[in-house]
Amino acid sequence: MNAPLPIARDRAAVDPGWRAERRAEARVVLADVAHHQDGLIRLAARVIVSHGETTKEREDARVLLVVLDARSPLRHRHRSDQDPEASA
Repeated sequence: MNAPLPIARDRAAVDPGWRAERRAEARVVLADVAHHQDGLIRLAARVIVSHGETTKEREDARVLLVVLDARSPLRHRHRSDQDPEASA
């Protein structure tokens, strides 16, 4: 049987290139948003917002998240019971 995979924060410590690989994957998704689902785009944008190399890159990803939220503001809320507008 294979050894269990380390959790994400441990992977970065074990393999220094791991975080760079995740950023590269996120950039690929964001470079071609027309061909990816919103959920994957959101995930990629969150990776770049948290781990982007430049302030501009992080800000652009944050703006993309705002645009995605504006397209479907209620569908992606986790706790709709806290928002009276979501239950209408």
